[in-house]
Amino acid sequence: MNQRNLTLHSTLPKGADDSDSFIDIDRLIAILIRRAGSIALCVAATVTLAVIYLLFATAQYTSMTQILLDDNMAKYAQDATPVASSQQVDMEIASAVEILKSNQLALRVVDAEKLQDNDTLLDPPKSPAALIKSGIKLVVSALAPGGPPATEADERNARRQKAAALLQDAVTVSRVNRSSVLAVSFRSTDKLLAARITKAYANAYLNDQLNANFDATESASVWLQQRLSDLRERSQQAALDVAKFKAENGLTSANGELMSEQQLADLNKQLIVAQADSASASARYNQFKSIIDLGPESAVNNAAISSGQADNTVIKDLRTRYAAVNKREQEVTTNFGEDHPQAVALRAEKQDLTRQIYQELQQLTASYRNEFEVTRSREASLRQNIEHLTGKNSEADRSIVQLSDLEQRAAALKTLYESYLGKYEEASQQQSFPIAKARVISEAGVPVSPSSPKKTMTLGLAIVLGLMAGGALTAFQEFRERFFRVEGDVRTILGLKFLGYLPRIGKPTRDGTIFRQRTSPSVEPAEAADSDATFERIMRVVLEAPRSIFAETLRNAKLASDVMFQGKSDRVIGVVSAMPGEGKSTTAANFAALLASSGKRTLLIDADLRNPGLTRMLKNPPQQGLVEAVLGEVPWASAVKIDPRTKLAILPVLPNDHLMHTSELLASQGMFNLMENARKMFDYIVVDLAPLGPVIDAKAFAPQVDGFLFVTEWGSTPTSVVRDLLNAEPQIKSKILGVILNKTDMTELGKFTNFGGTERYRHKYVSYYTDEKSKKREPADAGA
Repeated sequence: MNQRNLTLHSTLPKGADDSDSFIDIDRLIAILIRRAGSIALCVAATVTLAVIYLLFATAQYTSMTQILLDDNMAKYAQDATPVASSQQVDMEIASAVEILKSNQLALRVVDAEKLQDNDTLLDPPKSPAALIKSGIKLVVSALAPGGPPATEADERNARRQKAAALLQDAVTVSRVNRSSVLAVSFRSTDKLLAARITKAYANAYLNDQLNANFDATESASVWLQQRLSDLRERSQQAALDVAKFKAENGLTSANGELMSEQQLADLNKQLIVAQADSASASARYNQFKSIIDLGPESAVNNAAISSGQADNTVIKDLRTRYAAVNKREQEVTTNFGEDHPQAVALRAEKQDLTRQIYQELQQLTASYRNEFEVTRSREASLRQNIEHLTGKNSEADRSIVQLSDLEQRAAALKTLYESYLGKYEEASQQQSFPIAKARVISEAGVPVSPSSPKKTMTLGLAIVLGLMAGGALTAFQEFRERFFRVEGDVRTILGLKFLGYLPRIGKPTRDGTIFRQRTSPSVEPAEAADSDATFERIMRVVLEAPRSIFAETLRNAKLASDVMFQGKSDRVIGVVSAMPGEGKSTTAANFAALLASSGKRTLLIDADLRNPGLTRMLKNPPQQGLVEAVLGEVPWASAVKIDPRTKLAILPVLPNDHLMHTSELLASQGMFNLMENARKMFDYIVVDLAPLGPVIDAKAFAPQVDGFLFVTEWGSTPTSVVRDLLNAEPQIKSKILGVILNKTDMTELGKFTNFGGTERYRHKYVSYYTDEKSKKREPADAGA
């Protein structure tokens, strides 16, 4: 059962399935090769349309000029402005683009070049689509009710507006990269007109810039002049109000300040100095008073506090003498004792010095007290004067506030007037500078070749679109691909053994027939003549081409049955298909012929009672057949026909339109008895059964069948139909020996497998399928 067909399939195991990979490159390449015709057809169609378009399209010429937006052009006429940010620059360039595209600028170009009378612009050559559109408009206008006749001025203005609209539609303005350069281009059917209009656009834009600057400065000058007159009168009136208020309230001033304010400020300064002097004198007096209060002895020790004063030189000398006497007194006392006369004298001298120092400190204390009293009196006097002056000036506070408000108003009006006066003078001067912030850096030239249509781009785009359309068509065709094409489809979808491919047989036709039947050289002339009979020709394909793919596939089916039924002397093999017209009868006839030619006793039964295809292929219609034998009307052996060449026994069936219950007939006891008798006489019984889809005859006959050969048409029968039918009939599916793909287009077979698939290398098997005589006689058929 596991025997593989060596015809078109390698004995090596297949690689792992790459279906889970992200992109199967081999499969994509195989699809492209398989659908190359569809893709080429789509490309040819789009290229043809592109060529037709190029033949009938009107040539368009494009002229271009470049304008630089340069603020440095006005640097001598205007003050330096701060550097603009990138966002401001982008806004200015975008504004310039919109100005160039505006209707106002288009009207200026129309007026400058008198384009309202230019027929080339107003009535250019029209394409077929435009002609159809204009014809429809003409018919609609003829059917619509007419209005009052237009005046000559209205018609001229209409032509002017139409010309401007056509200009706006044909002009293109774009920024060159990230620069401040604008590219202005215009397309027309007349190359000279294109260059002329492009130049006119550049001139109109520059003039528009000049006129805009002049109009703006003129309007600003007029408005500023009116404002200056008003501001001058108001500033003068404010100054008069300030002077009048001062005179009425006696507010005299010096150095910009009122006299009372200056006096009060001076007194405040003197009071601050007096307060400082009083504090200093009080500190000195209190210091020396605290020393005197401690007594003479303590005063001598604390007299060093006033050493920093300028008038304590006497105290310094007395303290120096006191320190020297004290030192000598300590030395004498130490050496000679306290009762020594010199020690006594020295102590007396110390007491005298102490008294003198104390008296000196008392004099200084009295002096500092007098100084403290003087500074305190001066401070009190200054406070009285300040209080008197403050009370005197309190009456003028309200007047000062009013005066300050008047002065501020007068100053503000004066400043505003001076500012407006400067702007007015600046605007007046700028009116005399005819400078625009733009210049032409590339003059518009006459184009030498048309810019539209672009032949290379059009053809390239047509090819790309054709490839895209071909890809879409290929994808659609692949998504609709629901048929059996290669061995992998059978194994993957049905899970059954694959036995091989059967090529188409018959004369070469447009439907892809590639297997040409020829008469075997060993056949006698009479037999050759008999082989022209339809049944015999089709039945003997396997005999007349024994070294063909057709024969090798049927041999693989025989081998599968031999492996499955080892040790069994009689075998009943049913040949079924899913749908009618898949070639099961031809397959059954050739399979039976192959078995008979191998020396096996073989019986071929036409059990397709409703559509007996095998019986119709008999040269002479039979007089009795299977139905009569099953019903017992005739012995079954008498209804059998024998092929004289292959010794194949054939049990036909007579067409019977009144036979309704065919399935019951096949499952009847009479049919069972016939099969039992046939098993005793034949090694192989091949039964051509009805398709599984239309009727249940095969299902009714299934218990008497040892194995089934399932035949399906290559590239025709949907996989889902076969799968569903077999899944619905498990008693048949379990007995299937293998699946045969019939009517295979062998030239197209290799296109449906990936690189590495055995079907792609079919051309290498030619030497195994063609004998030496055939090679010499028909080399063109060697690959069949």
